[in-house]
Amino acid sequence: MEVKVFRTKTGELTLLVELFRLLAKSLRPLPEKWHGLTDIEARYRQRYLDLIANPKVKDIFFTRIRAIQRIRDFFTQRGFIEVETPMLHPIAGGATAKPFKTHHNALDMELYMRVAPELYLKRLVIGGFERIFEINRSFRNEGISTQHNPEFTMLEFYQSYATYEDMMEMTEELLCSMVQEIYGNLTLTYQGKEIHFARPWRRIRFKEAILEYGKFDPSTLGEPLKAIEEAKKLGLELKKGTSHGRILADIFKEIVEPHLIQPTFVTHYPTEVSPLSRRNRNDPTVVDRFELFIASREIANGFSELNDPIEQRERFIQQLKERGDEADFYLRLDEDFLRALEFGMPPTAGEGIGIDRWVMLLTDSLSIRDVIFFPLLRMEK
Repeated sequence: MEVKVFRTKTGELTLLVELFRLLAKSLRPLPEKWHGLTDIEARYRQRYLDLIANPKVKDIFFTRIRAIQRIRDFFTQRGFIEVETPMLHPIAGGATAKPFKTHHNALDMELYMRVAPELYLKRLVIGGFERIFEINRSFRNEGISTQHNPEFTMLEFYQSYATYEDMMEMTEELLCSMVQEIYGNLTLTYQGKEIHFARPWRRIRFKEAILEYGKFDPSTLGEPLKAIEEAKKLGLELKKGTSHGRILADIFKEIVEPHLIQPTFVTHYPTEVSPLSRRNRNDPTVVDRFELFIASREIANGFSELNDPIEQRERFIQQLKERGDEADFYLRLDEDFLRALEFGMPPTAGEGIGIDRWVMLLTDSLSIRDVIFFPLLRMEK
């Protein structure tokens, strides 16, 4: 079709339109050009307008898309296979979070939206898939905050004949490659603070971190009554029967996490708070596990997997005892997973990385809602 161009009497260059068709009905005006769409809640509720009115928002989501593609490339280049595991679980397992519950009418059975894919991915490892990863949604029926959304995106990956130390090396390599690709160097600024990703990253043991930032008497780490005393001084609420390891974990969250701005691996967590991790050979009170903290928030959690079916059963039973009445509501032993372990799982290490929190760092976003296309909100009245 030939396009005819002419000038009006005032000299303005324009098109000569001989025929036009209406392609879509636009019944509402777009946000006013100069001020755009600025109301925060309106931006989240009407993301389609947010994307039209605010070009920087679209850039955030392009960065998210690039990051996820980079993850896929990273793992496939290293011989990992991408898999998919169930979203609906007959047993809520793989993490200690509270699940969403639903009902399957045809089978007349209760089901749970997964809180983590871990136990199904391990089943695949047992079945002979030695390098696997999954990028998909998990669901936790807990609070909403700038760092938490009820549904969120996780990367989980597992490698046979690897250790938690191999996972830390791989994590450094993966995240550094993304920062380099997006920023052209290994430094980014998050909420006014420069974060440096040059390797190697700091590594510190869990108990050493508590002593460094808490200035506690070292005996606190080994004596439950002293740990309870310190927790109460910090104003922490403790449930009856809370394990010593859990108390230390609560203290850690309160006094250590705020200081972990630069990439830091915290290692050797208490066994009581790590039911799926392998005990450390030299100190059975801790496990071969790490968490990665950047900008005072947890980004990744990885460990050498517990592959002893007898000890795993004992750990699960202990976990149920500690959860008490809450366990009666939705937690029970996953006998099929324990049966799978009895056939033998090779020495394996695994890790989970929160994609949304990581993208928050990459895009200097203050809230997790800024990096999810359609975050969960209350219904409009």
